[in-house]
Amino acid sequence: MDMISGTDDDCSENAESRSKLPSSKYKGVVPQPNGRWGAQIYEKHQRVWLGTFNDQEEAAQVYDIAALRFRGQNAVTNLKTTNDQDYMERLFLTSHSKNEIVDMLRKHTYEHELEQSKQYYAASCHVDLSESNTINPFSEEAREFLFEKVVTPSDVGKLNRMVIPKQQAEKHFAMNPASASKGLLLNFEDELGTVWRLRYCYWSSSQSYVLTKGWSKFVKEKNLKAGDLVCFWRSINMGHAHHSKLHIDCKPGNGSDFEEVQGRVDLLDPVQTGSVVRLFGVNILEKSDRLYCT
Repeated sequence: MDMISGTDDDCSENAESRSKLPSSKYKGVVPQPNGRWGAQIYEKHQRVWLGTFNDQEEAAQVYDIAALRFRGQNAVTNLKTTNDQDYMERLFLTSHSKNEIVDMLRKHTYEHELEQSKQYYAASCHVDLSESNTINPFSEEAREFLFEKVVTPSDVGKLNRMVIPKQQAEKHFAMNPASASKGLLLNFEDELGTVWRLRYCYWSSSQSYVLTKGWSKFVKEKNLKAGDLVCFWRSINMGHAHHSKLHIDCKPGNGSDFEEVQGRVDLLDPVQTGSVVRLFGVNILEKSDRLYCT
């Protein structure tokens, strides 16, 4: 989708007709000849049309949503403020491209898709949406390191999955038996603030815990290679200890070290070899500080 050249008929009105219409008190809101109100935002000196709406306030809200996605915390908004912005809405905005957000606004589906995203987030991070208190994204958070893993060729290959070591999966990503077969959508925030929605499930056939849908995109965009490290954290809002979010990061590994280990133990998937991989007589799957497994 080309977010610059909108398909809305109202964006084709000429300058003369616009000059005869009353102006709006809201930023990014323009009157339309049919009595409705349009919303627009500029990106790199080009207009991005956001659609037409029944009243100024609705158009102003749409502009605010686009501004928060395009400008981030520096956005100048009409009705919303970044400090009071709902935390899960910020996650939703950062997890979608500008084009995707613009498309939702034009089709008037943004609120529906945001609500669906909140439900997924609540299920994966065990957040009670009925509570009146909203998580403040600017409050101090404590971050707890969970574990890191050296990815193998199969983790970054065509299988579109990364196996989470059983010990770490059951300790940090425990799920109800009822959810095991269908899996859960987990949201991981990276160091840039981008949210990655990855499906997490248990494969009974291989008795393994895996991150599947969305993983290949993460591998591609992060340029992950065998031997690199993938690290996991959990942060807890200090004001609400039961509110937590997951973080994911990656860093280059020592390729020579990985090749040496791979040559000695022939790192096959636990799916094929079981849950024990020994190096010099030690089961390295049990090491919590460095996990050489898929």
